[in-house]
Amino acid sequence: MARQWHLINDSPPPGHSGAYNMGVDEALLRAVARGDWPPTLRLYAWSPPCLSLGQGQGLAEVDSERLAALGWGLVRRPSGGRAILHTDELTYSVALPGDHPLVAGDVVESYRRISAALLRALRQLGAQPEAERAETRGVHQGAVCFERPSHYEITVGGRKLIGSAQVRRKEHGGGVLQHGTLPLYGDIARICEALVYADEAERAQARQQVRARAATLYDALGEVVSWEQAAAAVREAFRATFEIEWVETRLDGALAAQAARLEREVYGSAAWTGKRR
Repeated sequence: MARQWHLINDSPPPGHSGAYNMGVDEALLRAVARGDWPPTLRLYAWSPPCLSLGQGQGLAEVDSERLAALGWGLVRRPSGGRAILHTDELTYSVALPGDHPLVAGDVVESYRRISAALLRALRQLGAQPEAERAETRGVHQGAVCFERPSHYEITVGGRKLIGSAQVRRKEHGGGVLQHGTLPLYGDIARICEALVYADEAERAQARQQVRARAATLYDALGEVVSWEQAAAAVREAFRATFEIEWVETRLDGALAAQAARLEREVYGSAAWTGKRR
Protein backbone atom coordinates (compact mmCIF):
# COMPACT_ATOMS: atom_id res chain seq x y z
CA MET A 1 0.00 0.00 0.00
CA ALA A 2 1.36 3.41 -0.98
CA ARG A 3 2.35 5.79 1.78
CA GLN A 4 0.86 9.28 1.64
CA TRP A 5 3.27 12.21 1.56
CA HIS A 6 2.61 15.86 1.00
CA LEU A 7 4.09 17.38 -2.15
CA ILE A 8 4.69 21.12 -2.35
CA ASN A 9 5.53 22.41 -5.81
CA ASP A 10 6.68 25.77 -4.55
CA SER A 11 7.48 28.60 -6.93
CA PRO A 12 9.06 27.54 -10.18
CA PRO A 13 11.36 30.32 -11.42
CA PRO A 14 11.73 33.10 -10.53
CA GLY A 15 11.20 31.69 -7.01
CA HIS A 16 11.54 33.20 -3.54
CA SER A 17 14.18 34.81 -1.35
CA GLY A 18 16.68 32.79 0.65
CA ALA A 19 15.11 33.81 3.97
CA TYR A 20 11.67 32.71 2.76
CA ASN A 21 12.93 29.37 1.48
CA MET A 22 14.78 28.55 4.68
CA GLY A 23 11.83 29.73 6.79
CA VAL A 24 9.52 27.33 4.96
CA ASP A 25 11.95 24.42 5.24
CA GLU A 26 12.35 25.08 8.98
CA ALA A 27 8.58 25.35 9.50
CA LEU A 28 8.05 22.04 7.70
CA LEU A 29 10.74 20.37 9.80
CA ARG A 30 9.08 21.54 13.03
CA ALA A 31 5.59 20.56 11.89
CA VAL A 32 6.66 17.08 10.80
CA ALA A 33 8.58 16.57 14.06
CA ARG A 34 5.45 17.50 16.06
CA GLY A 35 3.32 15.10 14.05
CA ASP A 36 1.19 17.96 12.73
CA TRP A 37 2.24 17.40 9.12
CA PRO A 38 3.06 14.24 7.16
CA PRO A 39 6.38 13.49 5.41
CA THR A 40 6.85 16.17 2.78
CA LEU A 41 8.81 16.74 -0.42
CA ARG A 42 9.13 20.38 -1.41
CA LEU A 43 10.52 21.57 -4.75
CA TYR A 44 11.47 25.22 -5.14
CA ALA A 45 13.59 27.95 -6.72
CA TRP A 46 15.33 31.17 -5.59
CA SER A 47 15.04 34.84 -6.53
CA PRO A 48 17.28 36.78 -6.52
CA PRO A 49 20.27 34.42 -6.73
CA CYS A 50 21.29 33.66 -3.18
CA LEU A 51 24.48 32.54 -1.46
CA SER A 52 23.66 30.13 1.36
CA LEU A 53 26.13 29.26 4.11
CA GLY A 54 26.21 26.13 6.21
CA GLN A 55 25.13 26.74 9.79
CA GLY A 56 28.72 26.55 11.06
CA GLN A 57 30.44 28.40 8.22
CA GLY A 58 32.18 31.69 8.93
CA LEU A 59 30.68 34.87 7.51
CA ALA A 60 34.23 36.12 6.95
CA GLU A 61 34.42 33.88 3.87
CA VAL A 62 31.85 36.10 2.10
CA ASP A 63 32.93 39.23 0.21
CA SER A 64 29.96 41.40 1.21
CA GLU A 65 30.81 44.26 -1.14
CA ARG A 66 31.01 42.03 -4.19
CA LEU A 67 27.84 40.21 -3.09
CA ALA A 68 25.94 43.50 -2.87
CA ALA A 69 27.28 44.70 -6.23
CA LEU A 70 26.05 41.47 -7.84
CA GLY A 71 22.60 41.89 -6.30
CA TRP A 72 22.70 38.44 -4.73
CA GLY A 73 21.05 37.50 -1.46
CA LEU A 74 22.68 35.86 1.57
CA VAL A 75 21.22 33.37 4.01
CA ARG A 76 22.50 30.88 6.57
CA ARG A 77 20.96 27.41 6.29
CA PRO A 78 19.83 25.40 9.32
CA SER A 79 21.88 22.50 7.90
CA GLY A 80 25.63 22.04 7.68
CA GLY A 81 27.97 22.02 4.74
CA ARG A 82 29.67 24.81 2.84
CA ALA A 83 28.57 27.70 0.61
CA ILE A 84 26.21 27.20 -2.33
CA LEU A 85 25.08 29.75 -4.90
CA HIS A 86 21.41 29.10 -5.62
CA THR A 87 20.55 30.14 -9.17
CA ASP A 88 19.39 28.35 -12.30
CA GLU A 89 18.65 25.25 -10.26
CA LEU A 90 16.03 22.94 -8.82
CA THR A 91 16.12 22.71 -5.03
CA TYR A 92 14.47 19.90 -3.10
CA SER A 93 13.78 19.46 0.58
CA VAL A 94 12.56 16.36 2.40
CA ALA A 95 11.07 16.73 5.89
CA LEU A 96 10.58 13.50 7.84
CA PRO A 97 9.79 12.49 11.43
CA GLY A 98 12.80 11.18 13.31
CA ASP A 99 11.44 7.62 13.42
CA HIS A 100 10.83 7.36 9.67
CA PRO A 101 12.55 4.34 8.03
CA LEU A 102 14.32 6.56 5.49
CA VAL A 103 16.31 8.27 8.24
CA ALA A 104 16.88 5.29 10.53
CA GLY A 105 20.47 4.86 11.64
CA ASP A 106 23.10 7.47 11.00
CA VAL A 107 23.30 10.41 8.60
CA VAL A 108 25.34 8.47 6.05
CA GLU A 109 22.74 5.72 5.78
CA SER A 110 19.93 8.21 5.32
CA TYR A 111 21.91 9.99 2.60
CA ARG A 112 22.32 6.64 0.85
CA ARG A 113 18.60 5.87 0.97
CA ILE A 114 17.45 9.29 -0.24
CA SER A 115 20.10 9.34 -2.95
CA ALA A 116 18.38 6.36 -4.58
CA ALA A 117 15.48 8.57 -5.64
CA LEU A 118 17.77 11.36 -6.83
CA LEU A 119 19.77 8.91 -8.94
CA ARG A 120 16.57 7.59 -10.45
CA ALA A 121 15.43 11.10 -11.36
CA LEU A 122 18.72 11.90 -13.07
CA ARG A 123 18.56 8.69 -15.09
CA GLN A 124 15.04 9.58 -16.19
CA LEU A 125 16.46 12.88 -17.47
CA GLY A 126 19.12 11.05 -19.47
CA ALA A 127 22.16 11.43 -17.21
CA GLN A 128 24.42 8.58 -16.07
CA PRO A 129 25.04 9.47 -12.42
CA GLU A 130 26.95 7.61 -9.76
CA ALA A 131 26.81 7.73 -5.98
CA GLU A 132 29.53 6.60 -3.64
CA ARG A 133 30.51 7.17 -0.07
CA ALA A 134 33.13 9.89 -0.19
CA GLU A 135 36.19 9.98 2.02
CA THR A 136 36.26 13.41 3.68
CA ARG A 137 39.15 13.04 6.11
CA GLY A 138 42.23 14.95 5.09
CA VAL A 139 40.38 16.70 2.24
CA HIS A 140 40.86 20.43 1.63
CA GLN A 141 37.98 22.20 3.37
CA GLY A 142 37.26 24.95 0.86
CA ALA A 143 34.45 27.47 1.13
CA VAL A 144 32.42 26.00 -1.74
CA CYS A 145 30.13 23.01 -1.23
CA PHE A 146 30.64 21.68 -4.74
CA GLU A 147 34.43 21.52 -4.47
CA ARG A 148 34.52 19.03 -1.59
CA PRO A 149 33.28 15.46 -1.11
CA SER A 150 30.14 14.65 0.87
CA HIS A 151 28.36 11.50 2.02
CA TYR A 152 27.09 9.53 -0.97
CA GLU A 153 27.67 12.47 -3.27
CA ILE A 154 26.05 12.19 -6.68
CA THR A 155 28.44 12.69 -9.57
CA VAL A 156 28.57 12.56 -13.36
CA GLY A 157 31.88 11.86 -15.01
CA GLY A 158 33.60 12.22 -11.66
CA ARG A 159 32.19 15.73 -11.06
CA LYS A 160 29.72 16.52 -8.30
CA LEU A 161 26.20 17.18 -9.59
CA ILE A 162 23.91 17.34 -6.54
CA GLY A 163 24.93 18.94 -3.26
CA SER A 164 22.83 18.03 -0.20
CA ALA A 165 22.88 18.81 3.51
CA GLN A 166 20.94 17.52 6.49
CA VAL A 167 19.86 18.66 9.94
CA ARG A 168 18.43 16.47 12.70
CA ARG A 169 16.38 17.89 15.57
CA LYS A 170 15.43 16.27 18.86
CA GLU A 171 12.71 18.75 19.81
CA HIS A 172 9.00 17.90 19.47
CA GLY A 173 9.66 14.19 19.05
CA GLY A 174 12.45 14.62 16.55
CA GLY A 175 12.61 15.41 12.86
CA VAL A 176 15.02 15.36 9.92
CA LEU A 177 15.36 17.85 7.11
CA GLN A 178 17.48 17.12 4.06
CA HIS A 179 17.68 19.67 1.29
CA GLY A 180 19.84 19.86 -1.77
CA THR A 181 20.43 21.53 -5.09
CA LEU A 182 20.57 20.34 -8.69
CA PRO A 183 22.26 23.01 -10.85
CA LEU A 184 20.52 23.00 -14.22
CA TYR A 185 22.77 25.24 -16.32
CA GLY A 186 25.13 28.23 -16.16
CA ASP A 187 28.67 28.59 -14.87
CA ILE A 188 29.03 26.45 -11.75
CA ALA A 189 31.99 28.63 -10.70
CA ARG A 190 29.96 31.86 -10.40
CA ILE A 191 29.95 31.37 -6.65
CA CYS A 192 33.60 32.40 -6.53
CA GLU A 193 32.61 35.96 -7.44
CA ALA A 194 31.16 36.51 -3.95
CA LEU A 195 33.78 34.84 -1.76
CA VAL A 196 36.94 36.22 -0.22
CA TYR A 197 40.27 35.41 -1.88
CA ALA A 198 43.74 36.84 -1.34
CA ASP A 199 43.87 38.20 -4.89
CA GLU A 200 42.36 37.74 -8.34
CA ALA A 201 44.86 35.05 -9.24
CA GLU A 202 43.60 32.96 -6.32
CA ARG A 203 39.99 33.64 -7.38
CA ALA A 204 40.76 32.46 -10.92
CA GLN A 205 42.39 29.31 -9.55
CA ALA A 206 39.31 28.67 -7.39
CA ARG A 207 37.04 28.99 -10.43
CA GLN A 208 39.09 26.39 -12.29
CA GLN A 209 38.99 24.06 -9.30
CA VAL A 210 35.21 24.30 -8.95
CA ARG A 211 34.67 23.67 -12.67
CA ALA A 212 36.96 20.64 -12.50
CA ARG A 213 35.15 19.14 -9.51
CA ALA A 214 31.51 20.09 -10.15
CA ALA A 215 29.01 20.09 -13.02
CA THR A 216 25.56 21.27 -14.02
CA LEU A 217 22.92 19.07 -15.61
CA TYR A 218 23.64 20.89 -18.89
CA ASP A 219 27.28 19.81 -18.61
CA ALA A 220 26.10 16.21 -18.23
CA LEU A 221 23.51 16.22 -21.04
CA GLY A 222 24.55 18.95 -23.46
CA GLU A 223 21.05 20.43 -23.37
CA VAL A 224 18.99 22.62 -21.07
CA VAL A 225 16.48 20.89 -18.79
CA SER A 226 13.82 23.25 -17.45
CA TRP A 227 12.88 23.57 -13.78
CA GLU A 228 9.51 22.01 -14.55
CA GLN A 229 11.08 19.02 -16.32
CA ALA A 230 13.53 18.42 -13.50
CA ALA A 231 10.78 18.79 -10.88
CA ALA A 232 8.59 16.25 -12.68
CA ALA A 233 11.45 13.75 -12.77
CA VAL A 234 12.18 14.17 -9.05
CA ARG A 235 8.50 13.81 -8.13
CA GLU A 236 8.15 10.62 -10.15
CA ALA A 237 11.43 9.18 -8.87
CA PHE A 238 10.48 9.69 -5.22
CA ARG A 239 7.03 8.21 -5.90
CA ALA A 240 8.40 5.10 -7.57
CA THR A 241 11.39 4.56 -5.28
CA PHE A 242 9.53 4.89 -1.98
CA GLU A 243 6.01 3.83 -3.11
CA ILE A 244 4.50 7.21 -2.29
CA GLU A 245 1.00 8.48 -2.95
CA TRP A 246 1.29 12.23 -3.43
CA VAL A 247 -1.12 14.70 -1.84
CA GLU A 248 -0.34 18.01 -3.53
CA THR A 249 -0.78 20.87 -1.09
CA ARG A 250 0.32 24.31 0.05
CA LEU A 251 1.21 25.59 3.48
CA ASP A 252 -1.91 26.05 5.57
CA GLY A 253 -2.65 29.15 7.61
CA ALA A 254 -0.84 28.25 10.82
CA LEU A 255 2.16 26.75 9.07
CA ALA A 256 2.39 29.66 6.62
CA ALA A 257 2.32 32.07 9.57
CA GLN A 258 5.12 30.18 11.32
CA ALA A 259 7.18 30.18 8.12
CA ALA A 260 6.69 33.95 7.84
CA ARG A 261 7.85 34.44 11.44
CA LEU A 262 10.93 32.31 10.83
CA GLU A 263 11.66 34.23 7.64
CA ARG A 264 11.43 37.54 9.49
CA GLU A 265 12.88 36.73 12.90
CA VAL A 266 15.51 34.10 12.08
CA TYR A 267 16.59 33.60 8.48
CA GLY A 268 16.11 37.22 7.48
CA SER A 269 17.89 38.59 10.55
CA ALA A 270 21.47 39.83 10.68
CA ALA A 271 21.89 38.14 14.06
CA TRP A 272 21.30 34.68 12.57
CA THR A 273 23.21 35.28 9.34
CA GLY A 274 26.24 36.58 11.23
CA LYS A 275 26.15 33.77 13.77
CA ARG A 276 28.60 30.91 13.66
CA ARG A 277 27.76 27.94 15.85
